[in-house]
Amino acid sequence: MAGQSKSRSSYRDLSAGDFLVRIVAALVLVLATYNPTSFSFYDWVSSAVSLGTLGALHFFVGILLLIGWSIFAVASFQSLGPIGLALGAAFFATLVWLLLDFGVLTLDSGTAITWVVLICLSGLLAIGVSWSHIWRRMTGQVDVVDED
Repeated sequence: MAGQSKSRSSYRDLSAGDFLVRIVAALVLVLATYNPTSFSFYDWVSSAVSLGTLGALHFFVGILLLIGWSIFAVASFQSLGPIGLALGAAFFATLVWLLLDFGVLTLDSGTAITWVVLICLSGLLAIGVSWSHIWRRMTGQVDVVDED
């Protein structure tokens, strides 16, 4: 019985590796959708539209990205709520400001600003999908969505 309880507990706990997987997944989702290079869904579809070659593959990949965004956005909104999302955005904004003040980061171009915003958005999404686990670990309370 104790072994069964331990396996359930480890299933619910969030390890550093689990959080890293969530960050990487959020980065892949955000950067696959748009990034300042020419390798993103946005650029791929824009090019296809201008060439008149928009097809089923573009829509299929678009739906996959939409599913990913839905999972991350809904989980983040349900977990953090509007106040939590605002505080998360404020956290990343002040972190960027702090890194700028210390000279660790320079935002001398629009491209640099875009990369920072995309990475911060990925971080916010990763925290959002992980927050219930983090909250449970910090407080011992479990978040439950009650849909009546």
